[in-house]
Amino acid sequence: MSIKGYIDYKRREFCNDVKCSVQMDMNAQKEGSAEYEKIRDICKNKCKYTTYQFHHWLINKGYLIVRPEKS
Repeated sequence: MSIKGYIDYKRREFCNDVKCSVQMDMNAQKEGSAEYEKIRDICKNKCKYTTYQFHHWLINKGYLIVRPEKS
């Protein structure tokens, strides 16, 4: 759900922006292929970047992390 006047983070935007070597390898594969899924597993389970790096990238790009007041 977007907030009016703002854009949402796009899937793998960080990975592509920092030119993650794993993401670059995945981009070279056909989505859904065996090799793509093998590389994707690295992203899901052994990411080269930390949440700290990702969080600061978001801040530097002007992203806001928001949630409803009541959940």
